[in-house]
Amino acid sequence: MHWPEELTETPDLHGAYPRLSRARIERLAARGERRPLSRDDVLFTEGELTDDFFVVLDGKVAMVEEYGTADRVDGLHGPGRFLGEMNVLSGLAGHRTAVCAESGEVLAVPVDELRRMIGRDAAMGDLILRAFVIRRSMITGLGTGLRIVGSRFSADTRRLREFAVRNRLPHKWIDLEEDWETECFLRAMGVMPEETPVVILRCETVLRNPSNAELAGAVSLPAPRTWETVCDLLVVGAGPAGLAAAVYGAADGLSTIVVDGGAIGGQARTSPRIESHLGFPYGISGDELVDRAMTQATGLGACFRVPAEAAALDGSCGDHVVTTRDGTVIHSRALIVATGIRYRRLQLPDMDRFERTSVYYAATMFEARECRRDPIVVVGGGDTAGQAALFLAAHAAWVRLLAREGDLRVNMSRYLAVEVERDPRIQVMLNTEVRELTGGKMLEAVVAEDNVTGERSSIEARALFVLIGAEPHTPWLSGEISLDRRGYILTGARAVRFQTTAEGRAPGRPFPLETSRPGVFAAGDVRSGSTKRVVSAAGEGAMAARLVHEHLRSSF
Repeated sequence: MHWPEELTETPDLHGAYPRLSRARIERLAARGERRPLSRDDVLFTEGELTDDFFVVLDGKVAMVEEYGTADRVDGLHGPGRFLGEMNVLSGLAGHRTAVCAESGEVLAVPVDELRRMIGRDAAMGDLILRAFVIRRSMITGLGTGLRIVGSRFSADTRRLREFAVRNRLPHKWIDLEEDWETECFLRAMGVMPEETPVVILRCETVLRNPSNAELAGAVSLPAPRTWETVCDLLVVGAGPAGLAAAVYGAADGLSTIVVDGGAIGGQARTSPRIESHLGFPYGISGDELVDRAMTQATGLGACFRVPAEAAALDGSCGDHVVTTRDGTVIHSRALIVATGIRYRRLQLPDMDRFERTSVYYAATMFEARECRRDPIVVVGGGDTAGQAALFLAAHAAWVRLLAREGDLRVNMSRYLAVEVERDPRIQVMLNTEVRELTGGKMLEAVVAEDNVTGERSSIEARALFVLIGAEPHTPWLSGEISLDRRGYILTGARAVRFQTTAEGRAPGRPFPLETSRPGVFAAGDVRSGSTKRVVSAAGEGAMAARLVHEHLRSSF
């Protein structure tokens, strides 16, 4: 690389690049090794996994994007600073190459040793975790990382972009509708329209309309380096309940695997602020909560596999055998189902067409960027809809919140309803339901009806957010464990009542979160009778893991 004569260190931004104290460096040095560096030496490479946590002791190290081709320097760090971001602790591939810009020395600490030290030094753990979370947010916000090239009118383009956002993969989207030169280039390279969108990684790998699983594999998204298919505990679903179960299951010494068909974090990841979580009096974003939980779980030895959607359960051979959509078969001694719920859709003409471009079922920064300065409509009268309206109001031209009830307080928390009603950027329309969507390729207006007077009106809208509740994700369990009439999983005494026989059950069984099949537990939103809150789901996940331990102990 060509380095300037004067190498200026990148300033610290909001705690993204703190320096470790001499005392902390000495403690780390007892677990690592010092390595001399010469200019242009590479510590770790973009797109690869790293086994070490690096602290700069002398000289300067640059973080470079697209090393060897574009050579874009995104940060320069001197003595006392540590390198990398969330991937160091989560076991994922990195998005930068670390190159020595000025000869010196670094301290290399094995990641496993770092996790042990963090467990004993909470203050250092918080410092590193906060810096990593901020760095990942900065990378994501800058649109660096992989490139997704496709049309805004393509359902596959939206699918890949949503997958990248949900899994916090730094990326940049190039819209073929606006970038005529890129479209011409793709045609010249023989890329057919049906082969788009195209994903480009590290300026060398090109994926033509990949599936989510293919993209995940290309960026080394699955955390385990070897994909084990036998374990003590299998957790299906990586939302708050699944993450808590993974943390406490692994902490109890159980070999733990977590699978999820979408992204780690579930619906919690889509929340801009979780209000009432223990230990966070001023709230915490869903992203930060999920990152903290995943770091804790992987540090304890839990392995994650995403995307890997459970498709079938079979218990005829003694173990609980789960088959995923891609055909992988996993054998586990105990199973926790934490698959959560899936969003309900509006049954409207042309809904399928507009879902490709203009209809959303979550309100995150991805959706906010999509409809920046546009008029939008939010449908729903619960807490999720209220939180979404408040969040989107800061980005959209204006927000109209449509609720079929005559009072927001029927299904929305009182404090939240007051906030929504007081916000001048939000117009609340009560007793109102959507009847029709109109527009060309993109949504242009929503036809709404007053369910008291029957009067209809057309509301200008470029985006529609449908937040009207959800249904349990349990079709794959049909016939294997007892469900209630709405499809939620029955547990405890209620599960026994719905069985044809309770023969063979030990005294005191089933446990409170145990299903009609011994050794299979349910936690979080998917469980019948559960409180649909992040805090409650996390609590149930922790409790389910503890009950699994009891189950396995009594099985010997």
